[in-house]
Amino acid sequence: MAKRITLLLLLLCISAFSQSPLALIPQPQSIKINKGFFVINKKTVIQADPNMFEAQFLQQAIIEQTGMKLKIVPAASKVSKICLSHSVDEIQSDNSESYKLTISKTTIVIAAEQNEGLFNGIQTLLQIIPFEKKQKISLPRLKIYDQPKYAWRGMHLDVSRHFFPVDFVKKYIDYLVMYKFNTFHWHLTDDQGWRIEIKKYPKLTDVGAWRNGSMIGHYNDKTYDDIHYGGFYTQEEIKDIVSYATQRHITIVPEIEMPGHSRAALAAYPEYSCAGGPFEVAKRWGGFEDVFCPKEETFTFLEDILTEVMELFPSQYIHVGGDECPKTRWKNCPNCQSIIKENGLKDEHELQSYFVQRIEKFINSKGKKLIGWDEILEGGLAPNATVMSWRGTEGGITAAKQHHFVIMSPGSYCYFDHYQGDPKSEPLAIGGYTTVEKVYSYNPTPSELNAEEATYILGAQANVWTEYINTPQNVEYMIFPRMLALSEVLWGTSNPTNFPDFQTRMIQQFPTFDKKNINYSKAIFEVTSNVNPSLNGENVLFTLKSAYGSKGIHFTIDGSIPNINSEIYDTPILINQSETVRAAYFENNKQQSAVIEQSFFWNKATGKKITLVNQPHQNYSNGGAFTLVDGIQANRSKIGRDWLGFLGKDMDATIDLGKEMFVNKVKVSVLSSEGSWIYYPTGIEVLISNDGQNFQSIKHVSLAEIQEDKGNVIVEIEPQNAQYIKVIANNMGTITEGNPGAGSAAWLFVDEIGVE
Repeated sequence: MAKRITLLLLLLCISAFSQSPLALIPQPQSIKINKGFFVINKKTVIQADPNMFEAQFLQQAIIEQTGMKLKIVPAASKVSKICLSHSVDEIQSDNSESYKLTISKTTIVIAAEQNEGLFNGIQTLLQIIPFEKKQKISLPRLKIYDQPKYAWRGMHLDVSRHFFPVDFVKKYIDYLVMYKFNTFHWHLTDDQGWRIEIKKYPKLTDVGAWRNGSMIGHYNDKTYDDIHYGGFYTQEEIKDIVSYATQRHITIVPEIEMPGHSRAALAAYPEYSCAGGPFEVAKRWGGFEDVFCPKEETFTFLEDILTEVMELFPSQYIHVGGDECPKTRWKNCPNCQSIIKENGLKDEHELQSYFVQRIEKFINSKGKKLIGWDEILEGGLAPNATVMSWRGTEGGITAAKQHHFVIMSPGSYCYFDHYQGDPKSEPLAIGGYTTVEKVYSYNPTPSELNAEEATYILGAQANVWTEYINTPQNVEYMIFPRMLALSEVLWGTSNPTNFPDFQTRMIQQFPTFDKKNINYSKAIFEVTSNVNPSLNGENVLFTLKSAYGSKGIHFTIDGSIPNINSEIYDTPILINQSETVRAAYFENNKQQSAVIEQSFFWNKATGKKITLVNQPHQNYSNGGAFTLVDGIQANRSKIGRDWLGFLGKDMDATIDLGKEMFVNKVKVSVLSSEGSWIYYPTGIEVLISNDGQNFQSIKHVSLAEIQEDKGNVIVEIEPQNAQYIKVIANNMGTITEGNPGAGSAAWLFVDEIGVE
């Protein structure tokens, strides 16, 4: 099967090349292709300062791609040459990353005012040069003018949950370089491990870098191994990585978590907690109630740490986390309550603001700037802080309106630890469903901002949290090819209305991945599906598509495995009963994709009109309200696309059966995954009506009953006729003390609502 897919990919690439001779990602701002070619051969030289890193990088990359070693010379006459130039008379831009690439008959010129621009131009040229061993290569003559839209084009990597060696961190930086990212957000500390050597506090790595086991399987399984696990980067290793990144024009922004997510640090130095310990480095995922206590000794401790961190990283920004900080210990800590009283603070939220502002003043005193996750807005934002908005776009919008700089990173578009294909065939992930196409549809600048406010959006980044990503190969699988979509979004040349063009260019990158031994997801080649209501509101329409096109899809509904003789898909499949659809893509009489399978479970609510009082959170809103009546039962072990998530809000749904029907049972599927802050509803109420206005409550199910049913709740009601069924599932609201996420809004996850 793999060989078949590779062959078809090559055929697709050849076909697409005739339509798009330059499969560049990100697409340049301006490109003009001329007639004729420039030929690279062993006599071609690179005209540049031989000591310039950019020239050396280009030389080495051409060796890797073609096998030809081109000489670097300070000057060349009429010979075939690639010229790196700071002559920018034709570039009308003050953007330090802008460049001009010209390929003529005898010369390639990459011109830019700054070396950052030259380096960007080099990446474009390397995508034009084929990755094949030849002694002569023809390149099309062209002119490209190019510059990025966003200043912050980032990728994040969590090395706390799982540790990755120095060689892979450098390789990760190489991946960013390939697609013109410029920022590497390095998440170095968390509850599950402290990964950076701090010389003044050696126990941070002697103790905090190691845990006595890790979760295996999904959080809900609550199973652990007993393997002593860990690792850390010495300061010398960090200096080496920072130097490596700096040469390649990648800024590394370190993250040192505070005041929450500090269990590993407190295991080493429990005296900086409220309770005093002892603590162990966390084995389970998620957050913990023991956090830094905002007393003077703690600030001294953290300032000492940050001093060493800032000496290692030249970045103007230092990330301090600030997210998911439970307030339970602070509420019961005499020292914390004294600080609240002495400083005239309202509550523990303002105490967190006090904490962050203290740290920000120190960071500013060292000539640096503070970044935190959007929770730092709670209780009042530190005066000069930059906000990284992850819980959606709301935090970023609020910060920008207050004239604070913002990096957008909403989970619905930018969390690359989410599933990217059908969860049934994907490696275990934390949840969510973020496809390449969805990433490509993202616009980092919210429409709610006016022109002035929009200038505070620095850019965006993708986050790679590694609870369920434990090897370098797994990291590669989760970022490729989604990071290509984000790169074009951040460069400012994405066009969601023409996703097929991007998809074609993206597929043409895959042979390069193969040659570089990059492990990438091929979910894009799966037959994918979507469900929608029929026009009459009585049935479900099941839509199939493939990156190859839909004409080659064959499917069955009789339980058999599809083959070349099975029914050809040409219009959405009408579902009006319980059945299982199986489908695959075929070309040249051969199966070219895995078989997908989707079962439908029919009931009186399936396909009917449904309305919601509260809309699901954008991170978990795939399919909208119709997800609750589409006949598909969500996977309880893989929290993917078939769940709707309500953050801090009740689910209040009304189903219109279309006419009065005899009903005696309502089924509701809800989920509990406390490590992800997903909790069962505190109760479920069923109401009925025949006019859609006046509802009668007929049954209430308690939390105890929901727990007993393990989330598959069957509500038996007195048999009667009704046209409208209302189901209200009550969100926990604020997570109670002693539970993961205490003090934060709870998630309520709901899937199918059935009526019998």
